Amino acid sequence: MTPQPLTVKRIAEVSVDMPTHRWLVENLWGRGAVGIVGGAPKCCKSWLGLDIALSVASGTPCLGRFPVVRVGPTLVYLAEDAAPMVRERILGICNHRRLDIETLDLHLIDTPSLRLDLDADRTSLAAAVETTRPKLLLLDPLVRLHRADENSSADISALLGFLRELQRRFDTAVLLVHHMSKKHRAQLGQALRGSGDLHAFGDCNAYLVRKNDKLMLTVEHRFAKETDPIPLALVSDDRGDNTHLEILERAANDQRLPLSETVTRALADGPLTRAALRNTLRVNNHRLGLALADLEKRRIVTRGPTGWSLISRSDTELHTQLPLI
Repeated sequence: MTPQPLTVKRIAEVSVDMPTHRWLVENLWGRGAVGIVGGAPKCCKSWLGLDIALSVASGTPCLGRFPVVRVGPTLVYLAEDAAPMVRERILGICNHRRLDIETLDLHLIDTPSLRLDLDADRTSLAAAVETTRPKLLLLDPLVRLHRADENSSADISALLGFLRELQRRFDTAVLLVHHMSKKHRAQLGQALRGSGDLHAFGDCNAYLVRKNDKLMLTVEHRFAKETDPIPLALVSDDRGDNTHLEILERAANDQRLPLSETVTRALADGPLTRAALRNTLRVNNHRLGLALADLEKRRIVTRGPTGWSLISRSDTELHTQLPLI
């Protein structure tokens, strides 16, 4: 094989991205970053990966909080889920965000097998990326994408090297979903199953762990400060549809906000039934009833045919100005 000449530049000739262009999804995933979403089984790793991919494709904030800086097509492959199941998950998130799935610039690799340790499959994946030109490539999970030895640094570095090559060649971010072991580690990245190269690989890594029966998201970056853990929940509407990940609000002292405040925040976008509120807030029905009664007494919320809704300030002021009869 004829060696390829190296490209050499003076340092002053290297272009510099503006800081505002550093992010793909602000404070969550970098532009052109490679990395891993890690977690134990049933910790919603695939849900987070799809939420990020859908956000980039639609330009809507990821998890309702993190704005997308670089909007564009995304390409996803979920090795453990059939295409109809993937579509159903994406449709649920679309419905929650009031998006039309028909206009979504999200593309699915619909093939029964994709192996990153086979030259033919690598060539096929590179061709799909070249055709789609995604801003983000999601591959889920790593364990189904090869038959190499996960504990072998040589084997894993070869897989990761191919993905880094794709990232640089096509200026696309790469997100790998991977499992974490059950062993406790000082750093979450050290708990990723297999070779330590997996932790070192990531420009951005996100970890989902359960603490005291709560799902917590921690994100680390090579080029930015690590975020404080964020509490998440997988929620659905009162019919069990439109399943999506949602951030659980916390106060500055990291305690849960008063229930009355979380109720008013939930109603900010429009009326909700009591069942929908209970499901969204994941709260005991009796406690929710007490909070609603208190808010109703204080003329902050009212119950109507479509459910509970906030009373506007103007309505409240008008009511207080009416003479008593």
